[in-house]
Amino acid sequence: MYYASIGVLSLIIHFIINFEALKKRNSHRVRQSQVRYRHFLYAVMLFYISDILWGWLYEQRWTAPTYIDTMIFFISMGASVLLWTRFVVAFIDNKGRFGTLLMAGGWMIFTFQLVTLIINFFTPIVFEFLENDEYRTRAVRNVYLVLQMLLFIITSIYTLSVTARLKGEARAHHRTIGFSGIVMSLFILLQSQYPLMPFYSVGCLLATCIIHSFVYKDEMLEHFKEMETARSMAFRDPLTGVRNKMAYLEFLKEIELRIERKELTEYGVAVFDLNGLKEVNDTRGHDEGDEYIKSACTLICRIFEHSPVFRIGGDEFAAILERDDYENREALLEEFDAEAEENRKSGDVVVACGIETYDPKIDTSYNDVFRRADKKMYVRKEALKEMN
Repeated sequence: MYYASIGVLSLIIHFIINFEALKKRNSHRVRQSQVRYRHFLYAVMLFYISDILWGWLYEQRWTAPTYIDTMIFFISMGASVLLWTRFVVAFIDNKGRFGTLLMAGGWMIFTFQLVTLIINFFTPIVFEFLENDEYRTRAVRNVYLVLQMLLFIITSIYTLSVTARLKGEARAHHRTIGFSGIVMSLFILLQSQYPLMPFYSVGCLLATCIIHSFVYKDEMLEHFKEMETARSMAFRDPLTGVRNKMAYLEFLKEIELRIERKELTEYGVAVFDLNGLKEVNDTRGHDEGDEYIKSACTLICRIFEHSPVFRIGGDEFAAILERDDYENREALLEEFDAEAEENRKSGDVVVACGIETYDPKIDTSYNDVFRRADKKMYVRKEALKEMN
């Protein structure tokens, strides 16, 4: 069971190390190289499984099942080499002539293996089992290994040659991929010399561990950063820079969930609306109107600096008050109203504000609090209009 135990250990480590890489991701931002690397990892898993079965079946001297598994063994090995080549070409992002040649080489070797394995049914040119059930390799099997080793070496040299024009992490990643290919080619060489030892499994395991440690983890972090950036942009109002209506709706779900879990017992809602925006748009143009909205947002964010501010409409904003801003809400509202009145006198931006707090005795949802704050805001809006 020694031979099979190496395969079992390789399969377990392979699955643990590459668990994230093996999962299919539906995001359109997943790189082609990551998809092709996942395909390579699946081929390696199939190889491990066939290798494990081969060791166990051969020890049992079950010739027919062992013969079939040997066929799967060689097919999965060839598939892993082909898929490795596809991964390297995608990783380098080479769509030119040399990348096409590498892909053609991978397909030719894989096709050659399939054809010769079919011929092996009738004439043993790859492997055979003698009358005493002893496994013996034939000349074409060594041709497989030589061709695969050459393809690994060529892809590795090609990957390493690209590093000359790269810098930083990209250079380190390309060097790691190139070194991994060399590792696998060396273990193929050992496999050719010792056919009853699982050297190819060990080589694949070492190579994928190296790639995971020095390439894939970095790419995953970069991918998560890109996703966070995209999410941030999707939740950000492009004009003012504060959170938009989508972010507001997400935040409300979180509030309701926190209340349901008894994690949130008090909060306030501040609702804001601009006075005079239509007049600014009509008399000075929409560019000036945009500046008016940005000035209003700056005022809101400056006074309610500890609260998340959302633009929930064209000239409407909302802020959720917790902790310091919740405790100081009356003083903040007084300061805000005073500045709005001063701005009215000086012809600057005028914003009406209404604040209400959550009361678990009468409020069944966030909307109850919002509606009361909204009513107060409209009362204030009319009061500001009536001022001289």
